[in-house]
Amino acid sequence: MKGYEKLAVAVAREAGALLRKRFTEKHTVEYKGEINIVTEADRLAEDLIIGRISAEFPDHDILAEESAATDRGASYRWIIDPLDGTTNYAHGYPVFCVSIALEREGEIVLGVVHNPMLKEMFVAVRGGGARLNGQRISVSKTNRLARSLLATGFPYDIRESSDNNIDYFTLMALSAQAIRRAGSAALDMSYVACGRFDGFWELKLMPWDTAAGWLLIEEAGGSVTDIHGRPFRLRSPHALASNALIHGQMIETLKRADRSRTPT
Repeated sequence: MKGYEKLAVAVAREAGALLRKRFTEKHTVEYKGEINIVTEADRLAEDLIIGRISAEFPDHDILAEESAATDRGASYRWIIDPLDGTTNYAHGYPVFCVSIALEREGEIVLGVVHNPMLKEMFVAVRGGGARLNGQRISVSKTNRLARSLLATGFPYDIRESSDNNIDYFTLMALSAQAIRRAGSAALDMSYVACGRFDGFWELKLMPWDTAAGWLLIEEAGGSVTDIHGRPFRLRSPHALASNALIHGQMIETLKRADRSRTPT
């Protein structure tokens, strides 16, 4: 995987430099939904990443947030989020990242998440552990939900759908030490991998939101499932991740929220 890793890290760093350079500029914002936006920076970063990868591996497939997916039936597929945290970026809030993952025969084998503002590069290779700027990382050892710092987010259809995480958030807020909502799922998952967060959950995510972070957490010793505790899949819309020690407690808390809204 060394060649793939080297390329992914280099491309993530280059895209991150582009985003950092343009961060304080006025952005062109387009709306994909009521509150779901894309900027010119998303598109520029994605074009850069796809261009570099396609030049090196023209036969590989690509799944990216802002471009049409390719489906050549290749054994390898790159999964790309050029700017995770677009709303933050557009408002000048410096919490965002570049996320790149490589899938081989349906299995994520490489994950890279780059935070250009803090110059942090998270890298995971299947079977090779997880690293932050070259140093091995591991999940936290907190074993009680009541002492845990969690992260979450809310879906873009929060105004239209009742399945919007608010009920889960309420019970989790009463059960955990604290919750942060920073606005970048890939960064949240990276922070679980390095022990800054003890757990994370979010609804209605896409593969480019979770692919790299999923591998980072597992290689750092944590657990990733869906919110009901079932095995996580790339197309699973709802994700639950933790240091493994509080995983069951998080699942039970979410189940309590489900039971409270089920008619009797």
